[in-house]
Amino acid sequence: MMLFERGGEHICLEPEELKDGLFEALDALGPRKKVLAIPPDITRIHSGTGALTRYAWEYYGPVLNDVLPALGTHTPMTGDELTTMFGPMPRTLFHEHRWRTDIETLGTVPGEYIASITEGKILYDWPAQVNTLLSRGGHDLILSLGQVVPHEVIGMANHNKNIFVGTGGSEGIHKSHFIGAVHGMERIMGRIDTPVRAVLDYAETRFANHLPIVYVLTVVSPREDGSLATRGLFIGSGRECFEKAAALSLKVNFKMLDRPVSKAVVYLDPGEFRSTWLGNKAIYRTRMALADDAQLIILAPGVKEFGEDPDIDQLIRKYGYRGSENILHLTNQHEDLQGNLCASAHLIHGSSEGRFSITYAPGHLTRKEVESVGYRYGDLGELTGQYNPESLKDGYNHVGGEDVFFISNPALGLWAWKDRFLAV
Repeated sequence: MMLFERGGEHICLEPEELKDGLFEALDALGPRKKVLAIPPDITRIHSGTGALTRYAWEYYGPVLNDVLPALGTHTPMTGDELTTMFGPMPRTLFHEHRWRTDIETLGTVPGEYIASITEGKILYDWPAQVNTLLSRGGHDLILSLGQVVPHEVIGMANHNKNIFVGTGGSEGIHKSHFIGAVHGMERIMGRIDTPVRAVLDYAETRFANHLPIVYVLTVVSPREDGSLATRGLFIGSGRECFEKAAALSLKVNFKMLDRPVSKAVVYLDPGEFRSTWLGNKAIYRTRMALADDAQLIILAPGVKEFGEDPDIDQLIRKYGYRGSENILHLTNQHEDLQGNLCASAHLIHGSSEGRFSITYAPGHLTRKEVESVGYRYGDLGELTGQYNPESLKDGYNHVGGEDVFFISNPALGLWAWKDRFLAV
């Protein structure tokens, strides 16, 4: 059921239009007594959903009495980050998602079904887990807010991923990520229907129908000057709002190239990217655009760690980004990877599979640390001087006698060489 929809490739929704659209949808729902909002965390600050969460609070007042940022495995938000993203909303509204403990399993997707959608590669059951605030909080409305954009694990981000991964539990997160990794990123990114999406849809329709979830989905892309524009707002229950948002996202966030890229430079905003766990979007989102033997240079002034979760950080340091075949072998051999399948999946995602080189230029990691996980180390000052993100434009630039493809924020899109994408 759609409650509001407006979007287009050349539309730019201003704050008042977003607010009016949300209020129109909430009016259509009728009065509520207890509302839970589930926005993304600070790593999705460009989604525009911080403001939409604030508008929902303005609409409902004290009836909106709980806000649960969908952290997944990310680091909990600090007070300053809450203020940056949500403005004057009272801190007492916010809850920390503890993904290892505050969890209830609503049901189990059987291994037979998962085998049928993964070509027999995955045989395990999958638990449909959510934070207990959703299942036991007594809310008569759960607003799930987020941005739809191409994604490396599920194809297109958000919708019920915000529920079962963003507020999910350890086992569910690990196993969902591993399904995507084994199926293959190139077969997933930019696709609406994928094995991971099928698992979450199965869980939602069979185990979460009793939850009063309404999705508030944005589509965001850069303007010509690099500033961000909200191209669409889609509000509703069920899958229709996701499909409409995803269709628009593919038009505005997916850059199909006529030729492969030989050298790419990707800039990671230090306010958004502080780990390779997040920063490797520079790899995920560009790999289908890169030529064989291409160079990928990642300017990462804010990167200070590998995993945002300490246990996962240690696993990345221990095993490194060594390619899918090696990581799958190591996962079969070592219990610590078997117990952290999302880490194993991430190690697969973060490798070039030997096809292109990856040079990381971090602000806070040493050469030894970077090289120990399988990347080349780049000096941030030297490379920033050579490829100044303030003077480069998104797309091709002629620098030092060569063509360099620059991306100012990999979280906002997906880039692919047409022939490679169509061949998958």
